[in-house]
Amino acid sequence: MENLRSNDGPQAREATLEVVRQYHLCWKRRDLDAIMALYHPEIEYNDFFQNRQLRLAELREYVRASMPHAPNEALEHSDRIRCDCDTAFIQYQLTLRGSAGLASFRSSEAITVRDGLIWRVNEYSSLINARTTTAEIAGSRPATSRLGLSARQLSVMAQDLQSYFQSRQAYLDPELSLQQVAESSGYSRNQISYLLNQVLGQTFYRYVNHARLNHLLDQLETLQAQNNPAAIRMDQLAFAAGFNSLSAFYKSFSAHLATTPKAYLKLTHDQQKAARNQ
Repeated sequence: MENLRSNDGPQAREATLEVVRQYHLCWKRRDLDAIMALYHPEIEYNDFFQNRQLRLAELREYVRASMPHAPNEALEHSDRIRCDCDTAFIQYQLTLRGSAGLASFRSSEAITVRDGLIWRVNEYSSLINARTTTAEIAGSRPATSRLGLSARQLSVMAQDLQSYFQSRQAYLDPELSLQQVAESSGYSRNQISYLLNQVLGQTFYRYVNHARLNHLLDQLETLQAQNNPAAIRMDQLAFAAGFNSLSAFYKSFSAHLATTPKAYLKLTHDQQKAARNQ
C-alpha cells in the first residue's frame, strides 16, 4: 500500500479524513476492537496532559479506561475536522459535571495516518473552569501523571462517581468516608481527591453534602406535590438524607441555594426549580 506521507495531494487528504472519521465513529460506538484495529503497529500515542507516551501494547487498557460509560455521553466537538495531507486536527470539549457547577477540558488531537492506519496521535488538554486557570493545572500535571489519569479518564471518573452516588445512595450514611467510596467505586483515594479538589474545586464532604441536599429536595418536592405541609419537617428530612448535624445542613443549603430552608419553602414551584438550577 502506498505510504500516504509521500503523497501531498487530495487523495492523501481524503484517505486521511476517511480513517479519522472511522476512528471517531468507533469511539462513538465504544467499539474497542475496532479502535485497536485502526492503530498502526508502530503507533506512537502522546498524551501531553500526562506527559506520557504510549505504544501499541499499552493502548488497549488506556483506550478502555478512557471510554465514557454513560450511553448518551459523547465528545462535544468545537470545530470540524481539519486536514493537512496525512494529519487531521480535531478540537473538542469534555464537560465534567460535579456537585457544584461545571468544569471542562479543552482538548485537541493531531492524528497522523500512515499506510491507511493511525501512526501517531498527539493529544493536548487544558482545564477550564471558574476556579482553576490553565497555568495552575499545568503545574499539577506531574501529579496527574503519577495518578495515571488522562483528561478523558478524568471525565469518565466524574461520570462514574456521579453514577455511583445516584445508584448506591451511599450519602445516606452520615458516617460515609472517602475510603469507603474509594473501596466501593474502584478508584483510589488519591484519584478521587484529585478529581474533586483540583478539577471540580470542592472538598469530598462538600460533594457528599450536595448529594444529600439533592436527595432532601427531591423528598421535599414529593411531599409538596402531595399537598401535605404538616408532613414537612426540614430537620427530619435533613437527618434522613444523611446530614449528621443541622449546622452542616444549613451551611450546605445556604451555599448551594443562596437562601434559607424557611425562605425556600415560601417560594413557588418554579422559583424553587430555578434556585436548584442556578
